[in-house]
Amino acid sequence: MLDVSGLDSGYDKIQVLREVALTVDKGERVVLMGRNGMGKTTLAKTVVGLLPAWNGSISVSNEANGSQTNSGLNEVAKWSPDRRAKFGIGYVPQGRGLFPLLSVEENLRIGLHASKPRLRSIPDSVYDYFPVLKDRRDQLAGTLSGGEQQQLSIGRALVGMPSVLILDEPSEGIQPNLVAGIADKLRTLATDSGIAVLLIEQNLDAAKRFAERCFFMENGRIVHTCQAEDLEDGDLIDRLLGV
Repeated sequence: MLDVSGLDSGYDKIQVLREVALTVDKGERVVLMGRNGMGKTTLAKTVVGLLPAWNGSISVSNEANGSQTNSGLNEVAKWSPDRRAKFGIGYVPQGRGLFPLLSVEENLRIGLHASKPRLRSIPDSVYDYFPVLKDRRDQLAGTLSGGEQQQLSIGRALVGMPSVLILDEPSEGIQPNLVAGIADKLRTLATDSGIAVLLIEQNLDAAKRFAERCFFMENGRIVHTCQAEDLEDGDLIDRLLGV
């Protein structure tokens, strides 16, 4: 579903990403981890088109999306962010990126612009995954709790019917018990829908709960890949995440 190869990117003339390569298959749950400032958010922004790719490729299949016109991988590195979103790349940014003065339903309806073919109403599946959004659909987004806002941010991305979903530290600022619930929802989502999910996360408990496979980033490079069970290796975690 998502294949990144040889990817270089950065800000102005400052290079951050260096020959990054990773894959996330259909229905797979992959976590990207690393210390602060190692390039994780830069990678997310480059994949979704908010930063330009200097070199390398970003290939995506949209077969889990409403459009079935392209069953193979498509190179999207030169595409605009809105074209990528309509092709099936969903993005939940760090900090959630909600419109606080709009209602829950209005925020969700913004996600409809990414669906292709264009949906006229919010899919019932979004409310099935996050029932609180249906209960609070007339409430202003800015008045929700942190956990509810995060569910809304994820729900808005799901409204676009993505084939790939990238989430940037969804556990940030959320109570631990709610983090576990969101990780479980994302597990179910990947399994049930076949969406390829890339979770950028520093919360080790959330990563263990969610991941099938894990990439570690250091100084803009992927330096280690492992299976979920390897996250129990204290020496590995200290070496790659310790301060």
